[in-house]
Amino acid sequence: MKVSTTSIAALAVGAIAAPSNTTPRSADKAAAVKPAAVTLDPSTNPFKTYKLAANSFYRDEVNKAVEAITDATLKTQAAKVADVGSFLWLDSIANIAKFDPAVAAVGQGEILGLVIYDLPGRDCAAKASNGELKYNELDKYKTQYIDPIVAKIKANANTAFALLIEPDSLPNLVTNADLTTCSQSKTSYEEGVAYALKSLNLPNVVMYVDAGHGGWLGWDANLKPGAEELAKVYKNAGSPKQVRGYATNIAGWNAWDQEPGEFSKASDAKYNSCQNEKTYVTKFSAALKTAGFPQHAIVDTGRNAVTGLREEWGDWCNVNGAGFGVRPTSDTGLELADAFVWGKPGGESDGTSDSSATRYDSFCGKPDAFKPSPEAGEWNQAYFEMLLKNAKPQF
Repeated sequence: MKVSTTSIAALAVGAIAAPSNTTPRSADKAAAVKPAAVTLDPSTNPFKTYKLAANSFYRDEVNKAVEAITDATLKTQAAKVADVGSFLWLDSIANIAKFDPAVAAVGQGEILGLVIYDLPGRDCAAKASNGELKYNELDKYKTQYIDPIVAKIKANANTAFALLIEPDSLPNLVTNADLTTCSQSKTSYEEGVAYALKSLNLPNVVMYVDAGHGGWLGWDANLKPGAEELAKVYKNAGSPKQVRGYATNIAGWNAWDQEPGEFSKASDAKYNSCQNEKTYVTKFSAALKTAGFPQHAIVDTGRNAVTGLREEWGDWCNVNGAGFGVRPTSDTGLELADAFVWGKPGGESDGTSDSSATRYDSFCGKPDAFKPSPEAGEWNQAYFEMLLKNAKPQF
């Protein structure tokens, strides 16, 4: 199936894998003493002041992976991945329990990245990461998911938080509104994200709303409606001041500044001028400015080291041959891009390749998808080692 401005629904939906429920065996080393309170200025880049914390749950997963590696060189390289800052996914009500131990491991001068990801009817255009809440359970999302997270952040006023708000949700409403699952979820998505933005608008928080990637909302026909959708929800929330901007390429594979772009020779490339994420950030930020939404971005470079692997833009599942990309940094070379981050924990599956599984998505069975692969969020040792071997720069 071919990506185009009209048939993008099934392809450009970067379905996000919900991370593992694995509980760490032991807490990370005690965090350094933190200041009495943190106040983040949303008019400035927080990653110029704070370093993205290496969350304790991913550290534990990586440490277990290191134990399973026999090659001495690879083992040494793998151990270094544990120290890389990455976002922690609070992808269910139960996984809010990960919050306290993760905060306890945050050191002075660090900012904890959290992914808010449990909307009713989640992942409406794919199957691999369908959530726990039905599309009509908005009240449960508010009271049992968002409100407890708000309470925990308030109770940890001495910690800085960068929140990535609901991957895939608003982009799905832009390009996949014709799907029954997405049309049913529209109200919960828009009201849910607005509630999250309004409720999480706290002094020690900076927020970035997910905006897909250049191969999704970057199509010329999608830039304006994509920006308008984000702006509408933002304004419905009362234009919360701690919203800094948006997130792009989360759990994605797109290059930052590759020229010519990975799909620049495709027959429909003339309809998408955003052939890399740098161009997308530049163009989408301009559209957001017009629409009335903050324009700064964070970009996921966790698995985008190798390009030319996918058959099409929208092939999102466990891309075979991928490698760890640039480590988190605020040195992006573009003022609009606050930081390169690791949004997706590399090594956790995007979805199962078992075609008999309930949550099997056909994209996880495509020729360019790694096989075998476990359920979304479960650890895939072979895939982790592949990412490590193909890392650019190498560890």
